Amino acid sequence: MKKILVTGNSGTIGTSLCKRLISELYDFIGLDCKPNRWDKELDNKTIILDLRNNEALNKIPAKEIDLVIHLAANARVYNLVKSPDMARDNFLTTYNVLEYVRKNDIKKIIFASSREVYGNSDHILHTESEAYVKNCESSYTASKIAGEALIHSYHQCYGINFIILRFSNVYGKYDFSDRVIPLFIAKSLKNSDITIYGKQKILDFTYIEDSVTGIIKSIERFDAVKNETYNIATQKGITIYNIAELITKYTSSKSKIIFENNRKGEVTKCVADISKGKTVLDYNPRVDIESGIANAVEWYSSRINDYLHEISKE
Repeated sequence: MKKILVTGNSGTIGTSLCKRLISELYDFIGLDCKPNRWDKELDNKTIILDLRNNEALNKIPAKEIDLVIHLAANARVYNLVKSPDMARDNFLTTYNVLEYVRKNDIKKIIFASSREVYGNSDHILHTESEAYVKNCESSYTASKIAGEALIHSYHQCYGINFIILRFSNVYGKYDFSDRVIPLFIAKSLKNSDITIYGKQKILDFTYIEDSVTGIIKSIERFDAVKNETYNIATQKGITIYNIAELITKYTSSKSKIIFENNRKGEVTKCVADISKGKTVLDYNPRVDIESGIANAVEWYSSRINDYLHEISKE
């Protein structure tokens, strides 16, 4: 393999992935709309550009690229419920990346999708064959289903090989957003009330290093496992209430837990079946939820003031 292009390399998954690529001696270029705040070496390997601008991609030395890993996206579901333009941007950036791939005769792409594509249904455990347009719960979901459709169309029309990875509630570090786990950790450390939207909500949380392992396995085995979709998760559901309990336990917090109704556009019950990934990718998540939460609490505890400052700007 010559060189990998990683979009969204300053994000949660992108940062961990690129640190892993460095440790395993892969050559890569990063693209993001913002610098990497977590790692100076990664920042030096990051080209800052807006993927909504297809002309900006002309800056990338395409002849060196063998594989594109497209992680860049607006990924906060409820933010896209409030601002659907952000879902439009997800579609546009995926289209522009695929056009870059097509025009430069790059034949390999890994696309980061989401368990959100399963929507709400009458069951909890989902296999890769179960994504339906009718189950779109939000504009974010629609942007990921549309992205997958684009990937398939470019494969069939232009011979671009792909792997689609559906991630599920990635957590652990490198995330200064108001996602559930970092937000609950911050509130717990300050002994503030924790609000849960949906008392019975059950989701599949995946520690960041396990998510990155799924990508690495896909890179290593690309030619043997290409043109398929794989769930990258744990196949172990947990209620948001139990997540809050674990966090308050590891922070020795006195926070009260308050329940509100489910918010519009959010999936309420989803556990990903990972048997296909285990068999084909040799993907086996290692970090259980208790260990992952303990690791996350440790990571955020020393950065809590910076985190609170960041989310106060949102």
